[in-house]
Amino acid sequence: MGKLKINIVIAGRTYPLSVNNTKEEEGMRKAANSINKLISMYEQNYAVSDKQDVLAMCALQFASKVEISSIEKDSTNREVVNKIKELTKIVNSCLK
Repeated sequence: MGKLKINIVIAGRTYPLSVNNTKEEEGMRKAANSINKLISMYEQNYAVSDKQDVLAMCALQFASKVEISSIEKDSTNREVVNKIKELTKIVNSCLK
């Protein structure tokens, strides 16, 4: 199956894109919808006159969510590794 050609509208501008499958298309459309909702929220709640400023604020919000999630995941992974090490010590001590 070849690439699908789709058009995505963000901040009133249309962007032609190629996607590999319908799942990727759905993801792109949902992402564009989320961006457009966030743009509307910023325009309603803040005195922002330039679309570029609004888009930069959206990019910062989405990027910060990814970074926060990554930090939380790293913290969780460290906790899991530490628990495994503790359990390994307990098991090893019981086997001796």
